[in-house]
Amino acid sequence: MTYSGAVKVGGPADVHELQNLMISKVAVGPMDNNAYLLRCRATDEQLLIDAANDASTLLTLIGDDGIASVVTTHRHGDHWQALAEVVAATGARTYAGLHDADGIPVPTDVPLQDGDTVKVGNVELTARHLVGHTPGSIALVYDDPHGHPHVFTGDCLFPGGVGNTFKDAAAFASLIHDVETRIFDVLPDETWVYPGHGNDTTLGAERPHLPEWHARGW
Repeated sequence: MTYSGAVKVGGPADVHELQNLMISKVAVGPMDNNAYLLRCRATDEQLLIDAANDASTLLTLIGDDGIASVVTTHRHGDHWQALAEVVAATGARTYAGLHDADGIPVPTDVPLQDGDTVKVGNVELTARHLVGHTPGSIALVYDDPHGHPHVFTGDCLFPGGVGNTFKDAAAFASLIHDVETRIFDVLPDETWVYPGHGNDTTLGAERPHLPEWHARGW
């Protein structure tokens, strides 16, 4: 089956099969949050991005092999509703952005700063700190050696714009600056974007619209 990234709450996972990594996407909870299960194909180690809600759905997706770690992209409550239950069931190591960790009620074992590496088996992900939606939002970049990059953006980048900065002009300026300099400026158009809600996109689909995002201020 061809991966589309279109999922709905209560529906099946959509699986993106890469040479070294399998990415399973599900939608959970009343705010249609996306959660992503990453599995290293060489070692079968697994990592979860955003234990957002519906712990039973996430634990079923994880299966008997468990997870080694779970990354919370940012401190907003809709992204960690199931975190405590998932960690209790799996013993997973917890990661979150350094500047958001104090806003997440489950202790963060490994606080992340820009450029830090998160591993899942033999696969390495690079954390990028994107300030504006929250002070410590983290995106994760997988630079696939066999293809184009993949980036998990939390609520910092979506089809059609950057994340909500709540009509704060300074926060918007910060977020669009970080998204441009740490994502668009260093990654190619083919880069696949996996956001915290809704459908996926690519940097190439979004790049032509950067000037209009600047102009509208959100």
